[in-house]
Amino acid sequence: MRAGGRACGRSGRAGVRAVGRAGGPADQTVDLANPAAPGHAVRMLDDLDRGLIHALQIDGRAPWRRIAAVLDTSTQTVARRYRRLRAEAGLRVVGLPDPRLAGHTRWLVRLTATPSATRELAHALARRTDTSWVRLLSGGTEICVVIHTDAPAGGPPALLLRDVPRRSAITAVSAQCLLHTYRGGASGWPGRLGALDPEQVRRLRPPAPARVTTEPVTTPPATTPPATTEPATTEPVTTAPVTTEPVTTEPVTTEPATTAPEATPPAATAHPTPEPGSARPSGGPTAADDALLTALHRDGRAGYAELASATGWSSATVARRLARLRADDALFFDIDVSAALLGAPTETLLWLSVTPSGLDDVGRTLAGQPEPAVVASTTGQSNLFAAVLCPDPAALHDYLAHRLGGLPAIRSVETAPVLSTLKTVGA
Repeated sequence: MRAGGRACGRSGRAGVRAVGRAGGPADQTVDLANPAAPGHAVRMLDDLDRGLIHALQIDGRAPWRRIAAVLDTSTQTVARRYRRLRAEAGLRVVGLPDPRLAGHTRWLVRLTATPSATRELAHALARRTDTSWVRLLSGGTEICVVIHTDAPAGGPPALLLRDVPRRSAITAVSAQCLLHTYRGGASGWPGRLGALDPEQVRRLRPPAPARVTTEPVTTPPATTPPATTEPATTEPVTTAPVTTEPVTTEPVTTEPATTAPEATPPAATAHPTPEPGSARPSGGPTAADDALLTALHRDGRAGYAELASATGWSSATVARRLARLRADDALFFDIDVSAALLGAPTETLLWLSVTPSGLDDVGRTLAGQPEPAVVASTTGQSNLFAAVLCPDPAALHDYLAHRLGGLPAIRSVETAPVLSTLKTVGA
């Protein structure tokens, strides 16, 4: 399928395209269920798979019926393909809070350990709830991990102050605070995109939600009955209902219906207690949202009933709160899927030293290139970090020599190939 062309329709086969080994078939279809089948070196998703991934990157909670209409296939086919990719290729939709609005600080930590202890240490880091993005690097003795903390940027996480020094197998540690993200988070790797044309993208984008300002007002007005019984004339009685009429739930009920995977959210009715998170009108996540965020981190496409069970709220409250967080850009949805299946199996981490005056320009330049999946400024001697995805080592060489080599503000680059991924953002 040509880039930007229409995703395959109802006749699309549930397979993947593969590049053959030397001397073998140059082009064949391989089932995801049998990735070890002989005759292929790199597996790539078919057109319908790519269209579905692109659609979920645009709106991770888009209803299957909307995605099916855009991809020109049936709702059942889209749902079945998603379940298959989830089970066999690790595809997941993950709900994540905006770190800045959530008050989180992220640290990029590199640890070097003895060869016999490195893998065990990496798995121990992956099991922690305050880590994400655990990679095993280089010769298998170095680990890169992102640590999340609620402490301000000046306070290192407990992992560095208490837990790491207890392990004698660790021979070196460095930590850099992530300051600004140029690519990553809500702006995903562009290698997941390109399967849909601009009109299909437009149809998939959820309508821009209005800023809901009436959400905290959830209790019926208590002053209305006295106002209607005290006066004996008709004039005050006719004006009183006009003042209370704006307190309705209509603007809130329509919002979640455009983004949630369920067909129609429950009707939003008056709630006897204040809305979760109403103490912060800006819409940033609060402690009351922890259960909701945990459930969405586990499955970004969880239905309202499942989220209500996880939070103890009503389904209508869940729908309103979810819509509010998304409207305020406090919550976004990302997808987890192997870059190797999208034709980029060579992942390399870069630590760049850039002149301060050129830092922002270089960061924006890298964020506009197709190879980087993550670009962020950091503290430390190297002040810019990037994770790049390439088809093979030759393509990586070309990127380093020509794309980065042409940026005069870059003083030095350190590279570290990723050997294995033990934890992703949604693990």
